[in-house]
Amino acid sequence: MAFPPRPRGAFNPRFRKEQQQEHRTNHMIKVPEVRLVGENLEPGVYSTQDAQKLAQSLELDLVEISPGANPPVCKIIDYNKFLYDEKKKKKEMKAKSKTSEVKEIRFTPNTDDHDFEFKVKHAEKFLADGDKVKAHVQFKGRAIMFKERGELLLLKFADRLKDVGALEGLPKMEGKRMLVMFAPKAQQKKRSSELGKLVSSEKLEVKEKEPKQ
Repeated sequence: MAFPPRPRGAFNPRFRKEQQQEHRTNHMIKVPEVRLVGENLEPGVYSTQDAQKLAQSLELDLVEISPGANPPVCKIIDYNKFLYDEKKKKKEMKAKSKTSEVKEIRFTPNTDDHDFEFKVKHAEKFLADGDKVKAHVQFKGRAIMFKERGELLLLKFADRLKDVGALEGLPKMEGKRMLVMFAPKAQQKKRSSELGKLVSSEKLEVKEKEPKQ
């Protein structure tokens, strides 16, 4: 049964889809001949009609990958899978090209629980974005007497970040501040399983140092 002619200017969904495609495929390839490359076929110049028939027999697509060549170069592949693989490669390349930054998180020996939780969330976001995190406790004046409190705070912070960040070393003093560095878990997977034990042992050690009432 013949379909009635489409009125001029009427919407053609196939036309719109074809215009949005990145590559010409199958019946969209109008040149008289193409050069076939790829696996499971004899490379060479084929008439476009023969190349299309070969693609149909394999239940795959004839895809033009180098339209500027003479004749254009085509492959017989699953076009949807090809697009998926290309998208995946671009995503991986973009992730590798991202320049890692070092984000700083600042504490004091008297940082309260609310501020601590707020800074944990910030650090989690930084690490998820692929950036490193440098956390430090700033000691001012007589606060330097509470170095153990600062160390315990940083180890508690490390324990909270163990699922997304890897601790690169134990807390260390630099001038009047104590700091630690974290790397995204995807870049450095080590020591996270030991953080809980480390914090527990530090708690015990600090408790033993406290004067008895």
